[in-house]
Amino acid sequence: MKKLTVLALVGAALLFTACNDKKETVTAEQEVAAKTGEVYNVDLAASKVDWKAFHKGGFAPRWGILNLKSGEITVENNAVTSGEFVIDMTTLKVDPASVTEADKKPADLEAHLKNADFFDVEKQPTSDFKITAVADLAGELPKDAVAGANKTISGNLTLLGKTLNVSFPAKVTVAEGKASIEAKFTVNRADWGIKFGTDETDPAEWMISKDIEIGINVTASKK
Repeated sequence: MKKLTVLALVGAALLFTACNDKKETVTAEQEVAAKTGEVYNVDLAASKVDWKAFHKGGFAPRWGILNLKSGEITVENNAVTSGEFVIDMTTLKVDPASVTEADKKPADLEAHLKNADFFDVEKQPTSDFKITAVADLAGELPKDAVAGANKTISGNLTLLGKTLNVSFPAKVTVAEGKASIEAKFTVNRADWGIKFGTDETDPAEWMISKDIEIGINVTASKK
């Protein structure tokens, strides 16, 4: 009975993973959008990047935040035309609420995520995202999109020195001298060479998901 129960749980986990394996379109690096219009400076205190990682099947999620080091958005005719954001990887934080096991500590996970197994913060203290295109959102709104998403943003995301282009739905607002971008999307970290825990032949690793959910909350003001 115990063996059957374990097999049933593993099967359910794999099914859950397959049903929720929603990742955004990732392609080769693209030409960055031209900076046209007025420059809006990102409010570093009010902006952040959320992250969320999982074990396979969505079990035991971990989450936290990253701060931006710098950023700007350009706006023309009340529309965002470009944007560049530098992420300070040294600010990576794990929310203690996401680590519920008595034998685990948020600080230990933070240190592990910052070392060479994952983001190698000592050698790669920053990552960045540069917008390559902003288009009206077409078709049905994806289930995992943020509420009110009205645009599709494409941009070059650089992690560990590797750059790939990712496209995702976003809520973009421009009004009264302010611009904001809010989005949530999921990528496969292995595409950027973050391969710790991706060897599915190793029983110690196969339960670690390759997915990272990234949330963008950026607010900028006209210079």
